[in-house]
Amino acid sequence: MARNPGEEETAFTVEEVAQHSSPDDIWLIIDSSVYDVSKFLKLHPGGRGVMLPYAGKDATEAFFALHKTEVLDKYRDKLYKGVIMGGKPKYHTHNSVEYVSEVPFAEPSWIRGGGWRSPYHNESHRAFRDGVREFLHKHIVPEMADGEDSGSSPSLEMYQQMGRNGILASRIGAGCMPIIKHIPEIKLPSGLTSDKFDCFHEQIVHEEIGNCGYPGFTDGLGAGFCIGLPPILHFGALAVRDKVVPEVLLGDKRVCLAISEPVAGSDVAGIQSYCTKSADGSHYVVNGVKKWITNGVFADYFVTAAKGPGKGMTLLLIERSEGLNTRPIKTSYSPAAGTALVTFDDVIVPACNLLGKENDGFKCVMANFNHERWFINCQVLAGCRLIIKDCMTWCNQRKVFGKPLIEQPVIRNKLARMVGSVESCYSWLESITHQMNTMSYKEQNLKLGGPIALLKFQCTRSATLVSDEACQIFGGRSITKTGMGGNVERFQRTFKFGAILGGSEEIMADLGIRQAFRDMPAHARL
Repeated sequence: MARNPGEEETAFTVEEVAQHSSPDDIWLIIDSSVYDVSKFLKLHPGGRGVMLPYAGKDATEAFFALHKTEVLDKYRDKLYKGVIMGGKPKYHTHNSVEYVSEVPFAEPSWIRGGGWRSPYHNESHRAFRDGVREFLHKHIVPEMADGEDSGSSPSLEMYQQMGRNGILASRIGAGCMPIIKHIPEIKLPSGLTSDKFDCFHEQIVHEEIGNCGYPGFTDGLGAGFCIGLPPILHFGALAVRDKVVPEVLLGDKRVCLAISEPVAGSDVAGIQSYCTKSADGSHYVVNGVKKWITNGVFADYFVTAAKGPGKGMTLLLIERSEGLNTRPIKTSYSPAAGTALVTFDDVIVPACNLLGKENDGFKCVMANFNHERWFINCQVLAGCRLIIKDCMTWCNQRKVFGKPLIEQPVIRNKLARMVGSVESCYSWLESITHQMNTMSYKEQNLKLGGPIALLKFQCTRSATLVSDEACQIFGGRSITKTGMGGNVERFQRTFKFGAILGGSEEIMADLGIRQAFRDMPAHARL
């Protein structure tokens, strides 16, 4: 039985533990803690036989070769007896949150410390990151595993909690900071004031969420929100912004972006959904179908692109109403993301819900892509870091052919390729984030579209490499949903989302080079 807070630990000698070594009375030592597994033997997934050789002995090495440290937390209350007299744990601290990982390359260099410096970050960013990570680990992460497995999307209450703790506003960035000054219920992490918030603070939030290791549930936490709210913020009428933006930032309502269709993915101009306008000009009527709409299953608002009513494309804010129906789509990752097929059958939309100019919505969609792709880059690289952390840790503790896996040169080469690719992408990401901090919104649209697209291409190529090498390092565990390779299994099954959503790799590569050639000097010669 676990001790109560403030109660002294019961200490045992190694000799005392050794007395509990019969088939019906088995104690084990794991990392200087003592566990009574006598009644657990029949429940052990590997059977009782694999545990008998360790009866009354130190099973630390054998345990960590097969289990994550979280297993100790799971069964602690029922199995824990005390500690070894004079012993100190080396690998595990009960219910600890690892705010800064010491595993090489598990954190960006500006977080790792040890003499590393950053020209982009200051103490406000470090405190902010600590605040975000603490909030996520206390309120969100404990729900993630169950949500990912069951397919249950994050609850409205969880959204409201994220909203009031400033997580949602932070994911939209500096553009919404003037608004939250007038929403007193929203408090930014670490007590940061809205006037001090910059693009690096936003990057931190995306990274911390992307580093949690549950891709479906992670996207359920607001992937659709991150790309659906900015068009309302930048192109909506004042009355619409005043009503919708606060309720979405508070988490009381949820929003998604509805662009992709069964016939049009990266080819946005090829959409077939259409709208007509009433004779009196008071409303639009929308018909069509959208597919792969993240958060669409539970969204209240749909930022929707439709052809018409003239020769162009129009962007509309559509509230869930009669004629608008959603149903879940089964994809490679968890239904917790709320990925939906959305149908519009004569849906009436008030004319005041127009975003941007009528028949000129294509420009709004394109302008929104920069932020969407940048945010995807943040999360992809954060997911890659989690896998690198697991690979580094596994290579250090896993023994094959009588020695640690890390002593194999081929394994070190795999790690080098993974780290080199991710670290170089991260440096590029920081450079682009710095430009976002110093450029106006108009300048960003003119100058950053190509670089962000090329970075997205490189980030998702890096994710492909990380997934491939991690699978080889973890072997069978990389294709097993539970256990040591759980993070790798989820990553290798879902990393392609980043390579497709927001623009496929091929489109990103082409866009980046085409935009670069706009500035190609005509006089340049070898």
